[in-house]
Amino acid sequence: MSWNSRLALGLLVAGSPGVAADPLYARNLAPVAGLIGFPVLRSARVLPSGSFVLELNSSVANTQTADSSLDEKGDEMVLLDGETWRVAPRLRYGFARSWELEAELPWLRHSGGELDRLIENWHELWGLPDGDRDDMPRDQLFYGYIGPDAAFAHADAATGLGDASLAVVKEVWRSPQSALSLRGNVKFASGDKDDWLGSGSVDYSLGLAISVAPAPASLWLWHGQVGYTRAGKIEQLGDAQKRNLWFAGLGVEWRAWEKLHLKLQIDSHAAPVDSSLEQIGDPAVQLTAGVTWAPAPRWELDFSFSEDIAVNTAADIVLQF
Repeated sequence: MSWNSRLALGLLVAGSPGVAADPLYARNLAPVAGLIGFPVLRSARVLPSGSFVLELNSSVANTQTADSSLDEKGDEMVLLDGETWRVAPRLRYGFARSWELEAELPWLRHSGGELDRLIENWHELWGLPDGDRDDMPRDQLFYGYIGPDAAFAHADAATGLGDASLAVVKEVWRSPQSALSLRGNVKFASGDKDDWLGSGSVDYSLGLAISVAPAPASLWLWHGQVGYTRAGKIEQLGDAQKRNLWFAGLGVEWRAWEKLHLKLQIDSHAAPVDSSLEQIGDPAVQLTAGVTWAPAPRWELDFSFSEDIAVNTAADIVLQF
């Protein structure tokens, strides 16, 4: 029986000296969207039967935004300010021909954080909009919303296990350059909803993924996904919550060198709340750029960062390793 293991802190343990063809691990960690179990973009190719991959994905996300609205939907106000650390071990196992099992158990920490000044300097360096940061105190924690159909307020730092997830992936078609797979995902209610570590409910997702290399010796590789999530009822969002949600993603990988690949991807999903405020009522669009490096056989490291290119719909910036 053959096997591969991969540790991705990005520490990915792959069974070949080159870099494995996988997208970057990118998740929207905005305070509200982060409660929902949208599947991350992944390769459509499943692991060989009997092989496994072990990853440890570490992310820190910083959010600082506020807004208010008065229209036909009623008065609304939102303030989302805080920092989230997320460390997520993920195991992938090829349990039969063309079938793969995927399990993840995240650990989270919500706090005021320490990155506000760094992000302000980053925005200034590149001429990026700073949103509401100039008008808000640094390094505070407060997630708050009030509207006609929901209200919540959370200001307590918390650390603990988040919502675990389990997925089954079936590769339905493969050629030397391409693959197509179906993925069913369940996100459980294992995180404490009162500490904002979980949603308090179960989510179900079904997605279709594709991976394509334009030619056998191509230096380019594309990944895409599209799917549907049925979100469980989240108490904090009340009757304003939207439960039938779409998600999509598209990534490109340039095999610049045998042991170093450059990657860029866009991830998007439906708004989780029926709201006039863009923070929770507009579809999220997040851009992630990064690099995968294989320093030794069976080991890979991913480094990346994400920006909310649809401003305020995702975490302002996410650093990932």
